[in-house]
Amino acid sequence: MAATKRWALNGGPFGSKLSTKHYSDSGVPVIRGTNLSGGTRFSFEDFVWVSEETADELLPNNAHPGDLIFTQRGTIGQVGLIPVDSSFKRFVISQSQMKLTPDKSQTDALFLYYYFSDAETVSKIKNLAFAAGVPHINLEILRNFEVIVPPLADQRRIAGILAAYDELIENSQRRIRILESMARALYREWFVHFRFPGHEKQSRVSSPLGEIPEGWDVKKLGDVLELNYGKALKKEDRREGQFCVYGSSGVIGMHDRSLVRGPGIIVGRKGNVGSVFWCDDDFFVIDTAYFVTSSLPLRFLFYVLPSLNFINSDAAVPGLSRNQAYTLEVLVPPSPLLRKFCDLADSLERQSQVLQRQINNLRRTRDLLLPRLLSGQVELETEAA
Repeated sequence: MAATKRWALNGGPFGSKLSTKHYSDSGVPVIRGTNLSGGTRFSFEDFVWVSEETADELLPNNAHPGDLIFTQRGTIGQVGLIPVDSSFKRFVISQSQMKLTPDKSQTDALFLYYYFSDAETVSKIKNLAFAAGVPHINLEILRNFEVIVPPLADQRRIAGILAAYDELIENSQRRIRILESMARALYREWFVHFRFPGHEKQSRVSSPLGEIPEGWDVKKLGDVLELNYGKALKKEDRREGQFCVYGSSGVIGMHDRSLVRGPGIIVGRKGNVGSVFWCDDDFFVIDTAYFVTSSLPLRFLFYVLPSLNFINSDAAVPGLSRNQAYTLEVLVPPSPLLRKFCDLADSLERQSQVLQRQINNLRRTRDLLLPRLLSGQVELETEAA
């Protein structure tokens, strides 16, 4: 299924050929595992870069639009497809990735992406991985992996059916991002620029944070909320369930019981310090993060917290000290204005929730359809109609 050209199937740079010392502020993007996650074919966020000269020295490890990318070590089973309409003409893959340039005369790249995304295929690859140390596979495993390939025309039809679901998912995700940006813009307009309803008639007074509208308060963070410690929960102790498990980087798994009643705010304590997440439902938070309790509306605090300058107080591992955080000053508007803001922000959130439920349903339908299409259980003519 690989093209006959040189380096059509290859791994990342060996050893010290690519390390942080080679990174630059711009140039050629480096593909890492973060670019293969998030429920999309390929993420253009969180790139690191190398210079054109470094990329030229790593030609065997260059990838191009239309190539498939596989994770070699770590999260085995990850696969991505570089969009053919990418604005970047080439990439460099990291040491933990492998790339495949498909033979276009025999295989459709999008079909292969869905084939390797199928749960059964992922399970087979994981079973072939070397378990010692960090789980990993190698080029030999990928090269010898058997793929059941229907005729090229059928591959394209299967890929087209599944891509239609992904397009609907992506459209809903874009709408969610717009709603989120609207809520952030509303917060900034009212509570940063002070252009809230009736602001024209409001006089200003001096405060430790500068001039603020009269009737607003400046308080210590420790006076308006409490940062509560999460609870240790090792990966092997988690039992698959309905409750999200949060760490400092967001959702890290699921569990069959919760620790905190939702909705709630999670704040990163160790590692990804000061990261802020919202969860509508009951959830579990581990000991690398805090959860917030407060007499103020949590919806308002969700937009306040990311603007604060949390200090890394642990020299060895970046950490957020509660005592230091509690000394930070925050602006507290009057309750009626807070209620108005929360009503509007909650309305935007409810719209996002509807879209997210649609996304979840589309993903479930697509994932149920995927193995049936690959196995031929679904008649393509009927499905395409």
